[in-house]
Amino acid sequence: MPMNAQFPKWLIPAFGAFLFILVFSSRLFVKIDAGEAGVQYDLFTGLNEDKVYGQGLKVIAPWNKMFIYSTRIQEDRSVMEVLSANGLTIRTELSYRYRPIQEKIGVLHNNVGENYHERIVIPEIRSATREVIGKYLPEELYSSKRDSIQTEIFDLASTRIQEKNIALDAVLIRDVGLPEKLKQAIERKLQEEQSALEYEFRLTRAEKEAERQRIEAEGKAAANRILSQSLTDKVLRDKGIEATLRLAESPNAKVIVVGGGDEGLPLILGNN
Repeated sequence: MPMNAQFPKWLIPAFGAFLFILVFSSRLFVKIDAGEAGVQYDLFTGLNEDKVYGQGLKVIAPWNKMFIYSTRIQEDRSVMEVLSANGLTIRTELSYRYRPIQEKIGVLHNNVGENYHERIVIPEIRSATREVIGKYLPEELYSSKRDSIQTEIFDLASTRIQEKNIALDAVLIRDVGLPEKLKQAIERKLQEEQSALEYEFRLTRAEKEAERQRIEAEGKAAANRILSQSLTDKVLRDKGIEATLRLAESPNAKVIVVGGGDEGLPLILGNN
């Protein structure tokens, strides 16, 4: 190439743009995957809380930064020791599901930050658990109240967490740890209560059966009294005559003696 040849004017800016993209490509292009959302911090204007970026490839200025949050439901566990209503220490294991409210990610990031789970979710779950279980006795955690206690913890924690732009999906009591002797005592008490309920049920059923039999016997007695009062001598004679006529019409051999029976009814004598 001749020494006096000149480069095209556009080649130098193009080369500079190529180097710029090459060096800052990792900051120019941001990929937001499925189940994620992002908020951008602008070096000159700051964070725009109302602008939430959805899925896909985003192009931003290299001096800006994109903060990406998972919007999927996440699960974690918490093990803690709490005091019951009678002052006994109870070891409780909870599992809970949570996620950030997508349209409020900008507010969440500005007020709390990416470590919102450690700063908000865990403390509120623990606080609600201690507050609710502190109103109940240990044996109530082994009874039907366990579900209501679990619901109460969820309602209390959910209300507080939602104020911080985080949604709580569920809270589950997975395990309750008590001293073995106390646990056995509670189980014996529950068994005795079940036995007492079963005995009460049997007693109630026997009382109902006796009442049914009494009502049935009274009904039969009343029916018999009504029937006895309706069977007069005239009715009995008419019934006897009807029966005699039906027997007389039968093909079996017999001898009929008129006036041979009680009350003047015919007397029927067969071959035997």
